[in-house]
Amino acid sequence: QVQLVESGGGLVQAGASLRLSCAASGGGFSTYHMAWFRQAPGKEREFVAGIRWIGRMTYYAESVEGRFTISRDNAKNTMYLQMNSLKPEDTAVYYCAAARGSGYLPTLSYDYWGQGTQVAVSS
Repeated sequence: QVQLVESGGGLVQAGASLRLSCAASGGGFSTYHMAWFRQAPGKEREFVAGIRWIGRMTYYAESVEGRFTISRDNAKNTMYLQMNSLKPEDTAVYYCAAARGSGYLPTLSYDYWGQGTQVAVSS
């Protein structure tokens, strides 16, 4: 079983940057596809970015393409989300998730979730 813990959230002004981290424990991190999701108040949870366990192929939601960068360091069992040019509409709780198996990462069924970290962007 994988345990995931997010960190790095906070309150920033529009245009600023933040880097979120997702630390994994429990073993097998390098064999999981990893992803970031977010949920804003009153909205459904949405896929933000994902990275495959092999080949490091990445996927991004259209709303963050070109501003956010997902990466992973398997030696540190950690995944990151570098968020630049933040906008008020990026305000949400950000969750990291892990999955195995095959499929399109944005619609894959994720097995493990973190508790979330709050990101708030003021205008």
